[in-house]
Amino acid sequence: MKNTNILLNCFNITGKNIKKIREESKITQEDLCARMQTMGYQINRSDISKLENGKRFISDFEVKGFATALKVNILDLFN
Repeated sequence: MKNTNILLNCFNITGKNIKKIREESKITQEDLCARMQTMGYQINRSDISKLENGKRFISDFEVKGFATALKVNILDLFN
């Protein structure tokens, strides 16, 4: 069975919400990257761009990190 998300060229469901929350909070990708790296996540600005555009998978622990970095409830990233 083929994965429909891959067929639709989207590898995550949280990226658009990460971007929306980041922009509403006036946080740049570079700033978000720095916040994530400060918490120990191995991520760069290019990874964040790919996540936001659905071109990269996101792990469960990264979702938790983004929620912390953006100061939102983890569920906000899935709405």
